[in-house]
Amino acid sequence: MGEKMAEEERFPNTTHEGLNVTLHTTLVVTTKLVLPTPGKPILPVQTGEQAQQEEQSSGMTIFFSLLVLAICIILVHLLIRYRLHFLPESVAVVSLGILMGAVIKIIEFKKLANWKEEEMFRPNMFFLLLLPPIIFESGYSLHKGNFFQNIGSITLFAVFGTAISAFVVGGGIYFLGQADVISKLNMTDSFAFGSLISAVDPVATIAIFNALHVDPVLNMLVFGESILNDAVSIVLTNTAEGLTRKNMSDVSGWQTFLQALDYFLKMFFGSAALGTLTGLISALVLKHIDLRKTPSLEFGMMIIFAYLPYGLAEGISLSGIMAILFSGIVMSHYTHHNLSPVTQILMQQTLRTVAFLCETCVFAFLGLSIFSFPHKFEISFVIWCIVLVLFGRAVNIFPLSYLLNFFRDHKITPKMMFIMWFSGLRGAIPYALSLHLDLEPMEKRQLIGTTTIVIVLFTILLLGGSTMPLIRLMDIEDAKARRRNKKDVNLSKTEKMGNTVESEHLSELTEEEYEAHYIRRQDLKGFMWLDAKYLNPFFTRRLTQEDLHHGRIQMKTLTNKWYEEVRQGPSGSEDDEQELL
Repeated sequence: MGEKMAEEERFPNTTHEGLNVTLHTTLVVTTKLVLPTPGKPILPVQTGEQAQQEEQSSGMTIFFSLLVLAICIILVHLLIRYRLHFLPESVAVVSLGILMGAVIKIIEFKKLANWKEEEMFRPNMFFLLLLPPIIFESGYSLHKGNFFQNIGSITLFAVFGTAISAFVVGGGIYFLGQADVISKLNMTDSFAFGSLISAVDPVATIAIFNALHVDPVLNMLVFGESILNDAVSIVLTNTAEGLTRKNMSDVSGWQTFLQALDYFLKMFFGSAALGTLTGLISALVLKHIDLRKTPSLEFGMMIIFAYLPYGLAEGISLSGIMAILFSGIVMSHYTHHNLSPVTQILMQQTLRTVAFLCETCVFAFLGLSIFSFPHKFEISFVIWCIVLVLFGRAVNIFPLSYLLNFFRDHKITPKMMFIMWFSGLRGAIPYALSLHLDLEPMEKRQLIGTTTIVIVLFTILLLGGSTMPLIRLMDIEDAKARRRNKKDVNLSKTEKMGNTVESEHLSELTEEEYEAHYIRRQDLKGFMWLDAKYLNPFFTRRLTQEDLHHGRIQMKTLTNKWYEEVRQGPSGSEDDEQELL
């Protein structure tokens, strides 16, 4: 004890310094363990004059977009009124956008106004506001025809076919650049361009198919492939962007391919699973929570479930487009049949109207981009890209069609293959994706954007405009349609959309009728049998005669109420009432 005290007296500071060091080390370690991980940076909130200017700019952008939409709606109305049915609405709207862009350019040149900021197409607005309703409505409308009977063929064309096209176009651009034939792009940028330009949008072709009543299998193959293809193309483009953001200089080509494949599979199947799960949950919720007596709440719940998977998928770094597509398909197949007849009709008409407005806005801004986008035009780059796009589409369609014919009862004929190849039009999605790419330097981004616009306009105006003569020449149309007069051919999607209610999508099958129509059928195989036997009864509500009676009374009550409001209007009269009745 004495020795210890003597040692402390000899080295009085040593003990305290040791204690301080130990305490300091302990505090540092403890602090490191206790400190929370830094969260995401909070975006600065604009206030004062800056916020007011931003609000004014956003208000002018909204006004300009609504003005463009109003002019386009008037154009579509004129097409219907004067029976210009031979002209697809998408082609007319793009042409109108080009004309409006030229007029605005003249106004800016004369210094009468400056609308450069308002007429610029914002990719974020497209992906957050315009594209989700279009994709969801496409998936929700897949109840028509025999989509599930052709799901294998459609998936093969949409997934493997799109990947083949992306590799052909991207690889061709890369090697042509290395040979100094066109401007050089690195491998990831070439693959990104090949992926985005592989998104097909055959709106005009589908309108022609419906007008001429072509083979329903051909119609469904083109329609189904185009819907799934959009989502696959977006995922492939995101994959290429992810590789661009990483430092891949020390990684071999095979490792790069494996990383890209791993990212794509996680994105594709994860997003599809999320969308499918959301759709199934919506079916169970609306099956067990009966909202049919309050259509407004029922409709509101459907709108929430429609947009829910997109926000969740984007929030956890998945593909919102893929999720909302599969959610729309599942909700159309199950959830829709748990709704009241009023909500079923309301969902059909609302989705069609919103999708029409979004598509019209996109095609109009596509035409405006001719004059609003800073361009870099390289004739050799454009020509070779068009050749590669057509060649990549051919490598996609013809070999896969011959492969599928070994397993299909309804064969894909050579004429159908050629029409499928020819109908690979490009639309607004490639254009929006090209603006969304983060490429350096700016000249490279402008080159890809300009080339994308030229390819989109080339396919829409030239290929889309020549589809009807080609179908007539190849004798693809139905025999009844062939006997019709050419003046009766109607390519107006809007007119047909407003004049019909798809009664086959209205659920009015009782338990006994469903069992007679589906469960007792002997020709159901595979997923169709599993769905009819187990899935559909579990996720959907089978109606009773009392439910049917209540639904008809509800529809009749709403119709009578509407008639009463019409009769009580300021312009109503007894003569008008008799004429209406």
